[in-house]
Amino acid sequence: MLSVSERSRSSISGDTPACFTFRGAGRVVTAQAACSAVDQGTVDTLEARLSKAFSALPADIVIGGALPFDKRRTDCLWAAPQTTHSAGSHNTGGDQEKPLLAPRAEPPVPVFADAVAEAIRIMEHEEGSPDALRKIVLARTLTLESKHPFQSEAILSRLMNDPAVTTYQIRLPQHESDPHGRYLIGATPELLVGKQGLRVSSYPLAGSARRHEDPVTDSEAAGSLARSEKDKREHAMVVEYILDILAPYCRQLTRPDGPGLTSTRSMWHLGTRIEGELKQAEVSSAVLAAKLHPTPAVCGVPLNRAAQLIKQLEPVDRNFYAGAAGWCDQSGDGAWYVAIRCAEICGRHARLFAGAGIVPGSDPISESAETGAKFGAMLAALGLPPLAGLSGTGQA
Repeated sequence: MLSVSERSRSSISGDTPACFTFRGAGRVVTAQAACSAVDQGTVDTLEARLSKAFSALPADIVIGGALPFDKRRTDCLWAAPQTTHSAGSHNTGGDQEKPLLAPRAEPPVPVFADAVAEAIRIMEHEEGSPDALRKIVLARTLTLESKHPFQSEAILSRLMNDPAVTTYQIRLPQHESDPHGRYLIGATPELLVGKQGLRVSSYPLAGSARRHEDPVTDSEAAGSLARSEKDKREHAMVVEYILDILAPYCRQLTRPDGPGLTSTRSMWHLGTRIEGELKQAEVSSAVLAAKLHPTPAVCGVPLNRAAQLIKQLEPVDRNFYAGAAGWCDQSGDGAWYVAIRCAEICGRHARLFAGAGIVPGSDPISESAETGAKFGAMLAALGLPPLAGLSGTGQA
């Protein structure tokens, strides 16, 4: 039988949210039936744990969940009968959530801007050295408290309004002192890796600009991003990293269209589609995801150097934010996404995450504004308007 943690075993029924749900590109993969928690571990033991779990389970089982940002931390994976179907219509209504307390940014904009400035100073000081910091992604959080528990179905319904994203909900390990379940809920535009048979794909995003209601201003923002040498450099680092990691597993690997503009309802991005043919169909999408994450899109270059500085410059642990969220079946087929544009939800409490890529030439105020804009999708999903003071520019 599958080895599970008894304290984490849970049946999904009634109003209890699923252990995991992914919805995007016209497809839904969800664990609505009884599910079991796969033994936790780090990425070093992931392949062995997946093999052990699948060998003891029926053929229709899928394993889904989240890998943390810090690869030394334990993951959160669930095994459940596969429920996959086409995405149909959904209810985008639901009561508006009303926060009881004032939102709290951690860190506040001035402190975040100082951290960005410090990162830029480090890059300038180390320029020319062999392991010089060339990019770092810094994140900040926004905490909210509502009068009533947040409703996951209402949040997901609002997130589904954007066809350019994959929405996801994952049950996270529950603290013994907490009577409410804890969930990672979000809407990511970024495919880390997808695998079907021998076909493998990835769609990294790096380089961002806030969208605008006015069509002319919005077009100008898109054009400015497309011409930005700073954003092009940042994007190229991510693409080259993914190509380097995937290449040993592939017979062929291409980026057929090169970098181009793509968008969600709230942001413009530079994106590059990567497609390849694997040498072996048996390789699991989850194992590929573990090899790839965290990419320079959410960490930096060099990775280890950036990860060390992130711990020094960010006051809040990322946990599963900027990790990988996804699912795979017994053949290894599946899809894993970069866990961004998300929030940890627990009862009446929510913590939102947003990050920005810092490279030489970055501006601390502009990067603060970018994180403020990235909070927008989750704020709207929580039934909230843009909040003043999140960007440091007078705009939410």
